[in-house]
Amino acid sequence: MAFRNVYKALRMRWSHDEEFTSSAGYDGGDDGERRVIALNSPQPVKYCNNRITTAKYNVISFLPSFLFEQFRRYSNCFFLLIALLQQIPEVSPTGRYTTLVPLIFILSVSAIKEIIEDIKRHRADNEINHRLIDRLENGTWKTVRWSELTVGDIIKVTIDSFFPADLILLSSSEPQAMCFIETANLDGETNLKIRQGVPATAKMLETKDLAQLQGRIECELPNRHLYEFNGVLKEYDKQPVSLGSDQVLQRGAMLRNTSWIFGIVVYSGHETKLMKNSTSAPLKRSTVDRLTNTQILMLFMILISLCITSGMCNLIWTRDHAETDWYLGLFDDFKGKNLGYNLLTFFILYNNLIPISLQVTLELVRFLQAIFINYDIEMYHEESNMPAMARTSNLNEELGMVKYIFSDKTGTLTRNVMIFKKCSIANHVYKPERTPTESQLVQNILSRHETAKDIEEFLELLAVCHTVIPERKEDGTIIYHAASPDERALVDGARTFGYIFDTRTPEYVEINALGERRRYEVLNVLEFTSTRKRMSVIVRTPEGRIKLFCKGADTVIYERLSARDHAYRDATLQHLEEFASEGLRTLCLATADIPADVYAEWQETYFRAATALQYRERKVEDAANLIEINLRLLGATAIEDRLQDGVPETIAALLDAGIYIWVLTGDKQETAINIGYSCKLISHSMDILILNEESLDATRDVIHRHYGEFKDSTAKDANVALVIDGKTLKYALSCDLRGDFQELCLICRVVICCRVSPMQKAEVVELVTQHTKAVTLAIGDGANDVAMIQKANVGIGISGVEGLQAACASDYSIAQFRYLQRLLLVHGAWNYARISKLILYSFYKNVCLYVIELWFALYSGWSGQILFERWTIGLYNVVFTALPPFAMGLFEKFCTAETMLKYPLLYKPSQNAKLFNVKVFWIWIFNALLHSVFLFWLPMCAYKFETIWSDGKTSDYLMLGNMVYTYVVVTVCLKAGLITSSWTWLTHMSIWGSIVLWFIFLIIYSRFWPTLNFASNFAGMDIQLLSTPVFWLGLLLVPITTLLIDVICKLIHNTVFKTLTEAVRETEIQRSDPAQVMNESRSSTMYALGSIIRYGYAFSQEEGGAVPQSIVIRAYDTNLPKPEGN
Repeated sequence: MAFRNVYKALRMRWSHDEEFTSSAGYDGGDDGERRVIALNSPQPVKYCNNRITTAKYNVISFLPSFLFEQFRRYSNCFFLLIALLQQIPEVSPTGRYTTLVPLIFILSVSAIKEIIEDIKRHRADNEINHRLIDRLENGTWKTVRWSELTVGDIIKVTIDSFFPADLILLSSSEPQAMCFIETANLDGETNLKIRQGVPATAKMLETKDLAQLQGRIECELPNRHLYEFNGVLKEYDKQPVSLGSDQVLQRGAMLRNTSWIFGIVVYSGHETKLMKNSTSAPLKRSTVDRLTNTQILMLFMILISLCITSGMCNLIWTRDHAETDWYLGLFDDFKGKNLGYNLLTFFILYNNLIPISLQVTLELVRFLQAIFINYDIEMYHEESNMPAMARTSNLNEELGMVKYIFSDKTGTLTRNVMIFKKCSIANHVYKPERTPTESQLVQNILSRHETAKDIEEFLELLAVCHTVIPERKEDGTIIYHAASPDERALVDGARTFGYIFDTRTPEYVEINALGERRRYEVLNVLEFTSTRKRMSVIVRTPEGRIKLFCKGADTVIYERLSARDHAYRDATLQHLEEFASEGLRTLCLATADIPADVYAEWQETYFRAATALQYRERKVEDAANLIEINLRLLGATAIEDRLQDGVPETIAALLDAGIYIWVLTGDKQETAINIGYSCKLISHSMDILILNEESLDATRDVIHRHYGEFKDSTAKDANVALVIDGKTLKYALSCDLRGDFQELCLICRVVICCRVSPMQKAEVVELVTQHTKAVTLAIGDGANDVAMIQKANVGIGISGVEGLQAACASDYSIAQFRYLQRLLLVHGAWNYARISKLILYSFYKNVCLYVIELWFALYSGWSGQILFERWTIGLYNVVFTALPPFAMGLFEKFCTAETMLKYPLLYKPSQNAKLFNVKVFWIWIFNALLHSVFLFWLPMCAYKFETIWSDGKTSDYLMLGNMVYTYVVVTVCLKAGLITSSWTWLTHMSIWGSIVLWFIFLIIYSRFWPTLNFASNFAGMDIQLLSTPVFWLGLLLVPITTLLIDVICKLIHNTVFKTLTEAVRETEIQRSDPAQVMNESRSSTMYALGSIIRYGYAFSQEEGGAVPQSIVIRAYDTNLPKPEGN
């Protein structure tokens, strides 16, 4: 027979040599520092409780932390200095409290906002801390909160529950103290992992057994190494038992496919490995905030220069006029202190160049912007009743500047739900229907179609070749427990076609094949590994034949097919490509008949390999290669790894917006690449650059080689997806390779990091953030994502099924990944434009008014005399010009939300900081200086001879001051209208209402005295001002003249230098389609290195786990009841 001949040829080439070496025992070294945990007795030391917190503040730390954060802003330091200087008698020309009161108000508003936001974090923490768990106390189970647990407590965790702390597994409902855990919340891996208690505790299945446990556990001190643990269980009068990572159940993981477990707490609260991998909540500041801070520092330097200049001018003027103008009382003994006092006076006088109202306006606007995000119905997820939530409002504008997104995979992009979609058998593609009899596949079997035999073998393979454990419920339904979600999907697929797997014992499995009971004796299980990329079982069929069923990646199956098997090769390969183009995960299925004598000989070889003490894994793999030959292709399966709704569309939009997307996952490489294709992050025109190196030197060579290739290219972005695993990443992030690696990554269009730890995720985010200086965003849903969420400029938490830890640590939380598109492209772009205009306008209006005091100093002998009435100065920012920037910060938008979502290119102006940068800031300052010149000297010229009434009467400097003040208020309000893109009734109210408000104030305030002993110098000012035609003529001409240059510049800019945003806005106003404008602007700088099509295979299973899968399935007998654990 062909099989026998091929087997013997391979067998002769295989070496039989085996070297037996003594097994080295565990060498613990010296004890060093260790943790000692007493069992069922008081602990030798007090350990921390299990309460965790992700909030920024507590009652004690709030005040110092808050004040530190506030006074990191140079403006607040500046205003504090001004407030202190104003307390010096006879120095302040504007009163003692005009700065102190607003500053206290600003800090109070900020404090209230921070308290409200932090209370939300505390509530989320409490939701976790107040979860309930059963704890053993005095021989009985008592339900307590998670936060009440401490080291040494024995607890009971039930199926589908999170572990509240790091536990040592004692026993479980499964055979041999095994349990299945899901660690997607820790490392992002979709497959279930197996943990197993030591034999010494495996039989403790009842409460009384646990109550009698006496002794201690010695283990290492808390650390952040997720995959390492060393400890010893020392029961009284028994031999010590070694404990390792296979016995550890970590906080954040979930118990699956296991009814219950008993465990003992070894690390609690912030000492758990999960929390050790987290960092404290950082105090984040937006890019706009930092830039504003720098410009305030520059303005402060200018202010100091103005003060010194004014003080020196005053000294010179005083020297020149001391004798001639004797009536001013400029005596010699007054000269010395006059300079010092004048410097302080001018310092206080010019302090309003830096707007104190800016901070309170920003705080209020950001707070309301956050409410807009919270109440956006388009980001509300009805199924989970979960709205979007802005957990901080300080980063609203940062959402509009994101250049890099770092995303988790499991739970963020995917649902971690595998669905059997279709299969290819004997040149035909079949899909599951509502019932087996409705499917064409079953009809072909029943009608004994020519392919019926192949179909039956295909379904037998699906129902038998796996490591799934069935469980029959009381109502008769069968649920499947599987370490691999892919395997569960395949067995479910067989069930939809009427081949139901329902029984597993250590020796055999039984299936119901369209009503016929069939029993298969399981002889061997050849496990899946990432190297083998396949899994096989050898069974004895009900007919007594020995068959090998094999499933795996197409590449490894095709190379093991019989040379004579050409029946379905080409058609199946074509179907595989079709499945892959749909983003489905594929597997090839094949079988072989094994003669009894060949199997007997191979079994001896396999036994020797499996019991070898040296190179066991390699020898087992070689033995498997001997039997997995001469296969006959049956077909292929296609499984859908269900993506979150709208993920491909969202990623496409974000890529169009010029955002680079990196996926950082703890899952396997093939799975990550598969998801990259299905979510359209990787296109089939992309080359995939895979870095899987085992050493630092190999990593260095491959990085230098590829970087050199890209460096020689002229294109900026390569149409390449870089895929790197955690081990290679560790070498790539070393000091000497860090620079070249980051350059290589930045050239690639997509980067996927697989099998990475939480701290590696944070390192990658930090690397890009520091090197590019671009705004980075990290998004994830699990506890393993907290570190990168906190490292990124903006952290987004998915408030999904993985718990609330990521959402608690985030700056913004959303229910689904698809909402990220609206959060960035709409709210982010709008908020950036709003905050930018608000800040620029706030500086503009202050410079416009307060620089006039400098021009007036030319006429007041540099004495520090103010031109305006004291309270009008104080109310300028608080009342008369407060509403326009407020309306701007809340309602300004250059395009509608629908247009922003439809055309992601509109995100680029905010992303590239076009609206707020150093150049734009100083253009606005220069514009304000120019306006202040017009606003002072035009009225000054009109007031030159002071006879501005027909009766020839004159007035004083305050008349000029109020005239100028009126023109300033009108001009800055009209300027607000000039830069406003979106007019609402509230915008109209804020602009025109501010002008009207000044005139109402003028009339009322002019009548305060003598009724009130207040504002005597303002009495009758309304009659004086409103009765002169010079004022009314100036009211018409001065604002128009001042803004004429702005209007001309805007006209030229919108005609000759029109931006894409302005062009689209014009089409919206004209109610025409912006598509034509957008199509003209599309361009791409990417180039492709080649074309390649890859399709991943659907297999996700733990390798090198606590218990091999072949042993797991031998431990189960589904005919026996499970222990209750009472």
